[in-house]
Amino acid sequence: MDEMEAMNGTTVCVTGASGFFASWLVMRLLQKGYNVRGTVRDPGNEEKVGHLWKLPGAKERLQLVKADLLIDGSFDDAVNGCQGVFHTASPVVTVKSDPKTEILDPAIAGTLNVLRSCKKNESVKRVILTSSSSAVRVRTDFDPSVPLNESSWGSVELCERLQLWYPLAKILAENAAWDFAEKNNLDMVVVLPTFIIGPSLPPDLSSTASDVLGLLKGETKRFAMHGRMGYVHIDDVARCHILVYEEARAKGRYICSSDVLDNSELAQILAQRYPHLNIPTRFENIWGTRHPYTYDTSKLKNLGFEFKGTIDKMFDDCIASLIDQAYLPKQGK
Repeated sequence: MDEMEAMNGTTVCVTGASGFFASWLVMRLLQKGYNVRGTVRDPGNEEKVGHLWKLPGAKERLQLVKADLLIDGSFDDAVNGCQGVFHTASPVVTVKSDPKTEILDPAIAGTLNVLRSCKKNESVKRVILTSSSSAVRVRTDFDPSVPLNESSWGSVELCERLQLWYPLAKILAENAAWDFAEKNNLDMVVVLPTFIIGPSLPPDLSSTASDVLGLLKGETKRFAMHGRMGYVHIDDVARCHILVYEEARAKGRYICSSDVLDNSELAQILAQRYPHLNIPTRFENIWGTRHPYTYDTSKLKNLGFEFKGTIDKMFDDCIASLIDQAYLPKQGK
């Protein structure tokens, strides 16, 4: 991509537009002057999409269209005429009975479905795929003294053995996407965010926000599974996506992570900052010995990116949002 079009008048597509992160991305794209075409399963469901219509610029430059990850060709109309496509939509992360049917197949098939629609439309200049840092870090064969970078890939065998279906889905879907992009000469850039923290625009909490809410209410089970985790502010992730779309130099994968903390470190910070909340101080160690790790984000920073969301700010913004939406009591209540 030699030259990016000016954002005014440029139309981009955001898949899964009503989701936790996608909603924030839509907001930032609208603020920058883009025309945004968002895909949702039911554009007429006011409970699911109403928050999008409240965004500044939405009435003038937002269009919501129906699309389904598992219906072949479902994204053809949504992508038609768009210069950029942000594929953020992903299947649910909870397994009820069959992980292959419920998570793995939808993640892979859905991603390829979107990419096929992009390939059909010559207007599409670049695709930005939202993957996950779990596609980098879920492995044991690394030197903990060397930060993980974009060349690292999670272990399929380890994910299968520990039944880590979400990271497995991300690894397999991203691999399939790269294979398709290379065979079809599709300009694709992948963003690998760590645990996204920040305000929730949708009224229904995502699995990420639900995990945080559980932690703030004293639950430890879901966070115990993490052990050690990278964290990043939702606004930094949105800005990262827009940067790698607009920046002609952007190529390949980009880790998007602000801080990496053990559960105990995070709990200590939050307990001191929010003494009125029942934040746990001890976590069960589900997986046994965990290798310490950090991330090398120099590739993203070399594009001129600066992380603005500190741990304090991302959780301050998240908690303020949870209080505003009445999921948490106000301080002193």
